Amino acid sequence: MPKQYDAPFIAVEGPIGVGKTSLSEKLSSYYQYHHLKEIVDENPFLGKFYEDIQEWSFQTEMFFLCNRFKQLEDVYEHHLAKGYPVISDYHIFKNHLFAKQTLQEEHLEKYERIFSILTGDLARPNIIIYLNAGLDTLLERISRRGREIEKSIDPAYLQRLSADYEQFMRDHERVYPEIPVIRISGDEMDFVEREHDFQRIVDMVEDAMTRKQTLF
Repeated sequence: MPKQYDAPFIAVEGPIGVGKTSLSEKLSSYYQYHHLKEIVDENPFLGKFYEDIQEWSFQTEMFFLCNRFKQLEDVYEHHLAKGYPVISDYHIFKNHLFAKQTLQEEHLEKYERIFSILTGDLARPNIIIYLNAGLDTLLERISRRGREIEKSIDPAYLQRLSADYEQFMRDHERVYPEIPVIRISGDEMDFVEREHDFQRIVDMVEDAMTRKQTLF
């Protein structure tokens, strides 16, 4: 059973390059909530993964799973359990999405057993912000931020990932209808450069928190 808490816990999700960290940083600053930032650059397998997905997928996914599990355990103990709100730029349950796309069957079975054990009682977000964008937008933003390890990302992989995210969010809304999902188009809104776009997102968050006020 997931850990219980009363504080707002907002997770920002979406495919690679869509702007999760930028939005979660702006929201955490606006609300003065603790910002839980995804560990990416510290993964020693990630560069090799983008060059050869089949060879390095299991090592990459296991590193992410274990690190995100530890992060969420810590943020629960030091923030959520004490009533301090949190905004995260990831949702650990998307790890399963990545794993299903990249792992071979024998590795996926092992991964799913470990995933189930680790995530069974983790605190779940009570609001999710889902950012999505077209392939051209994602590729442009990935290029603009200039991470060396992302230069070899296959556009076809990114396209499949985006489609999988759409299905994942539909499934999540069906299984957890009590958790509001705020959908934002990264093709239409630029919350970094246009303040009125960011304020529109704040308004949507305020509305979701009002609907969830019995939890807070």
